[in-house]
Amino acid sequence: MNNDAIKTPLRIEADYLIETAIDPMQAAEIMAGEQSSGTFRAVPGETPELKARAGARVERLVALGPVDAPSLPGGTKGTSWTRAEMTLSWPLDNIGPSLPNLIATIAGNLFELKPFSGVRLLDVRLPAAFAQQYSGPKFGMAGTRNLSGVYDRPLVGTIIKPSVGLSAQETGTLVSQLCDSGIDFIKDDELQADGPACPFEDRVRAVMAAVDRAADKTGRKAMVAFNLTGEIDEMRTRHDLVSDLGGTCVMVSLNAVGMSGVVELARHTTLPIHAHRCGWGALTRDPMLGWSYPAWSKLWRLAGADHMHVNGLDNKFSEANESVIASAQSLSDPLFADAPMRAVPVFSSGQTVRQAAGTLAATGSPDLIVTAGGGVVAHPDGIESGVMAMRQAWDAAMQGVDIAVYAKDHAALASALKAY
Repeated sequence: MNNDAIKTPLRIEADYLIETAIDPMQAAEIMAGEQSSGTFRAVPGETPELKARAGARVERLVALGPVDAPSLPGGTKGTSWTRAEMTLSWPLDNIGPSLPNLIATIAGNLFELKPFSGVRLLDVRLPAAFAQQYSGPKFGMAGTRNLSGVYDRPLVGTIIKPSVGLSAQETGTLVSQLCDSGIDFIKDDELQADGPACPFEDRVRAVMAAVDRAADKTGRKAMVAFNLTGEIDEMRTRHDLVSDLGGTCVMVSLNAVGMSGVVELARHTTLPIHAHRCGWGALTRDPMLGWSYPAWSKLWRLAGADHMHVNGLDNKFSEANESVIASAQSLSDPLFADAPMRAVPVFSSGQTVRQAAGTLAATGSPDLIVTAGGGVVAHPDGIESGVMAMRQAWDAAMQGVDIAVYAKDHAALASALKAY
């Protein structure tokens, strides 16, 4: 998308896919009232003047046609159901440029309204006041490349596996092997926190000692995303430890800490924020309920996420490749003409050497991070071969060489193709 094509609305706007047993315009107006000045029956204070000033408006409604049965239970009884796309808008003065309150407005009680047997938030457009309140990603792709020393190709990474169960010292030993093998990026699993079996401080110290030893040999420091998910003060303290020890990235589970948690972390951090989307499936798996990724990720980009998970091609979860690709591409869509706030797509979930060419072709850009857990550490010839095979797979993709042809002269890649 060209920045010149961005039209910044004067009001908050949100697009929805709806399904209803009543007239779609009537349903849309019910939602508009419920999400602004109205309620289930008229109240004396909701004057025409107040509604004109504070009420939500139905800006657009496009009927998509009937369906045979309701998608979700609990809706208005009926004999036929219709789907439509609609756009609502709200005056900025209702909430001001506040991300937590924006969520309540565009994605609050509306999902439970009885007239609807399906509601899905598709997209959101925000007034420029939000760009003035929230600075968005501090690092993005350019900053990530500067810190990692990786240019003109994707960052090839992995995840600490086993996800939990390793001690801090065992984690450091694994990281030492990975760094010596030339890995670009390493992340904690989202399940690894600050438990007694692997305390956060001990883990960071052990890992950074391994990273620094390898950097002394190679001149390049692997980027490690330490999972600092916790309460706000805990996250600030953990961030400062990582920064003080020379770390270059922190990770947070978005849904676990919430919007205010990410906003406060972003205001504090001097390191890139690697944003994990664990719990995302509950918000999106049903196609007639919840959020689309472009709408959801816009808010976290505004809050300050530098890297955002988008799943991966041929993943171990339920998401189709088309959805993964659309999610990754949406992170490059600028939010505002003067503040693009682009984030780095992170491909993960069941990734091996086999997805490299398809991922690169789908994104059309090497500006991404790929993290393969078992796809690296479970290589039949060991961790060094696992890292080497992933690098070789992406080298082949970048050169436009078929992976099977490239593997003929690259043993690690050949073994990986047999194993995965």
